[in-house]
Amino acid sequence: MPLRPTAAALLAAAALAVPSVVPGSAVASPATASATTSVTATAPAPAAGVSADAAAGGFQQVTGFGTNPGNLTMYTYTPAGLPGGAPLVVALHGCLQSATDYYRNSGWTKFADQYGFAVVFPQTSSTNNSLSCFSWFDAGKDARGVGEARSVVEMVTKAEALYGSDAHRVFVTGLSAGGGMAADLLADYPDVFAGGAIDSGLPAHCATTQAAASGCQNSDQGLTPAQCGDKVRAAYPGYAGPWPKVAIWQGSADTVVKPVNATELRDQWTNVQGIGRQPSSTRSLPGGTTQELYTGPGGQPSVALFTVSGMGHGLAVHPGSGADQCGAAGAYFLDTVCSGYYTAQFWGLDGGSGPTTPGLPAPTGLTATATAGSVTLAWQAVSGAASYQVFRDGAQVGSPTGTAFTDGGLAAGTTYGYTVAAVDASGAVGARSAAVPATTPGGSTPQCFTAGNYAHVLAGRATQSGGLTYAIGSGQSMGLWNTFVTHTLKQTGPGYYVLADGQC
Repeated sequence: MPLRPTAAALLAAAALAVPSVVPGSAVASPATASATTSVTATAPAPAAGVSADAAAGGFQQVTGFGTNPGNLTMYTYTPAGLPGGAPLVVALHGCLQSATDYYRNSGWTKFADQYGFAVVFPQTSSTNNSLSCFSWFDAGKDARGVGEARSVVEMVTKAEALYGSDAHRVFVTGLSAGGGMAADLLADYPDVFAGGAIDSGLPAHCATTQAAASGCQNSDQGLTPAQCGDKVRAAYPGYAGPWPKVAIWQGSADTVVKPVNATELRDQWTNVQGIGRQPSSTRSLPGGTTQELYTGPGGQPSVALFTVSGMGHGLAVHPGSGADQCGAAGAYFLDTVCSGYYTAQFWGLDGGSGPTTPGLPAPTGLTATATAGSVTLAWQAVSGAASYQVFRDGAQVGSPTGTAFTDGGLAAGTTYGYTVAAVDASGAVGARSAAVPATTPGGSTPQCFTAGNYAHVLAGRATQSGGLTYAIGSGQSMGLWNTFVTHTLKQTGPGYYVLADGQC
């Protein structure tokens, strides 16, 4: 049921990512809203609340899935005759919603039937949060090994045992607070999830307290892409990849979780993947949706940003029987475009490897030679190329017609990353090459800082999470966050520090 404006304002101020009615949003009819309220006000009864759905479509509660430190409830949907080795999708509801709401409205069951995979629907309740929000803003509940995050991963382990799911094809998606928790899970458990989708959600670990959450929802955090990426790297220190594929869905008229969050998510995950912020390709989709793909060195998109023009706060669905239609409209299920269809394609659940970048193949043999103030690039010619585009740190810096380019006016002692793409006669830009770094000579001698972990954090050389300290940039673990543990950090670049005990 839509919140009254005064209540919505108070809840937004409380920073719980609570849905509110946005002008132009699709809102449930009185009958639908009433039915939704009867489900979301309290958790569905384990058997009676889902028995009819279970008989018709394989939706049921699963118990005994682990220690469950997050006090969550587990529901699953499985198509009839699901074979072993199938993928698994975890779908997290938004505030004031339940697992049953997401099962009935999100559209994921259509693609579970069509493509053959199981779906886990975790459910929180008013016992955990007064508005049944997943705690994406609580460091004691959304970090690796603790709270709700651990409970969700225990559900994954249980589902893998029950259904023989492929542990290498596990994905997570969520709406609003569920989207924020999905982002946290991708950061906490990149060894568990192969991909994720964040719908009207927040960057991973944007906030660590409820008091800080409102700022994430409503404003630009003022962080560089590297600082956004550091929040992911600090969630599982020492993890070196591979990183999950990430789809980001955002309505341009969302006033609950502002569109800047999608930009920050794009910056965060392209930085983690080591790719630029310039899209490899852009295309228009139904419902006024723009898709931007960001391609990694392997030639396949690693990050996708979907912006739905005019859409408010909610999950994009598009009821109907068409191949690209799904879900049911209702409160915070907005009839615009079937996000599940394009997300499933991006993950490769349709049997493919995901959307490909159109155009010519990526150039090979890229080399970079740095001199004072410039970098000279060379690469192998691509058959059919009319010209090339050269990118420095993701931004285009040149359009040569030949296979060489010199990038000038560069700062001394700085490392840059370069990629090249071929352009055909029609202007279509092909896949980008693998990135090649180049460091210009000169610059200042790296500085070293020896101090307690507490002082390092205060000075901005390190960050802390869960009582532990991590070096900014490298993400290296430094131990307990206190004044007694001392380390030496060497600054090797802007905002980048490495452990250098005994080396300076």
